[in-house]
Amino acid sequence: METKPEGMTTLSRVLEVLAERGYDNEFRFMEDGRLEYVNNGQLYDQEGLKIIRTYRFEGDSNPSDSAVLYLLENQYGLIGYIINAYGMYSDFEGDGFDNFIRKLPVEEREFE
Repeated sequence: METKPEGMTTLSRVLEVLAERGYDNEFRFMEDGRLEYVNNGQLYDQEGLKIIRTYRFEGDSNPSDSAVLYLLENQYGLIGYIINAYGMYSDFEGDGFDNFIRKLPVEEREFE
């Protein structure tokens, strides 16, 4: 699902709520096709990662404001996120990031 609970209509608000819940762990996509956990530099391959929630944001006045936030969980229970603009404004060149995300299992869950 790509719905947002009431009051979570902006990317900044979703990030605030994630931080309040202890899920403010940022991942960064690396050129070698892995994710880096920004807090400590740990690298993760696709194995052991899954998407547990997706938030899509549409730019009201500017298409370049469109973004997707993927909430991810690793095999050890660490929950974090990665953000990407989409369409022609994607943050990543080529198909690397899109291929990485497409291969992750999706186990959507609700968060209180």
